[in-house]
Amino acid sequence: MNVKGKAHIFGDNVDTDVIIPARYLNTSDEKELAAHCMEDADASFVKSVEKGDIIVAKDNFGCGSSREHAPIAIRACGVSLVIANTFARIFYRNAINIGLPILECPEAVAGIRAGDVVSCDLSEGTITNETTGKTYRAQPFPPFIQAIISAGGLMNSLKK
Repeated sequence: MNVKGKAHIFGDNVDTDVIIPARYLNTSDEKELAAHCMEDADASFVKSVEKGDIIVAKDNFGCGSSREHAPIAIRACGVSLVIANTFARIFYRNAINIGLPILECPEAVAGIRAGDVVSCDLSEGTITNETTGKTYRAQPFPPFIQAIISAGGLMNSLKK
């Protein structure tokens, strides 16, 4: 599976309340969640994000509560991949469960700037900053997790 998009940069400890503020958790409507994704960190994010874009963050992305609303909001606003130095464990698993690809790659995080065009071969774990021409390697998911992500999440995978 290949993805390509423009990079949106965030820092350390982006918690689930920043990804989708608690005031919007009274809905499970994906379009409504997408409309408020990252608004407390960057009010212009939902206006600038395009289908396929990529979030790049530093350490501990997705820390905080165990709500699945956070990766759902990210996926629903069009983000195709999150690359970070590290992820909070519960976010990591929730992302897989809802079919949002994520990769840990500190070298890529250090080398990607806001607006860079980034492509990724998820099956190989190859991340290419097409703006600079640099390529980075992340540990790809094993085939069974790739199948969950390709199916659009755990429940879709189980239905197949």
